[in-house]
Amino acid sequence: MSSWIYLILAISLELAGSTCLKLSDSFTKVLPSILLFVFYGLCYYFFAIALKTIDLSVAYAIWSGLGTTVVAIIGIFQFKELISIKQVLAIGMIVIGVVLLDLLA
Repeated sequence: MSSWIYLILAISLELAGSTCLKLSDSFTKVLPSILLFVFYGLCYYFFAIALKTIDLSVAYAIWSGLGTTVVAIIGIFQFKELISIKQVLAIGMIVIGVVLLDLLA
């Protein structure tokens, strides 16, 4: 399987883990608390596999940029969090930076 697929899988599992972290309510809810460790463990496993052929700088930039963007979207739609125009612009700059990094790598 392509390293890029492993990277996307790792990011998806990290997003699931972050969502479970919010749902765990400071580790007071058992199932989301357990799932967050499962998801985070698997995400780092797949991230390590992706790093066999993808440079760490590129993989981590994509990981953090995509993760930041999607977590913000999850927060807005799933948890009804508010977002300011400044935050939207900042996330947009992160995405632009990730795209540029990928194009220049």
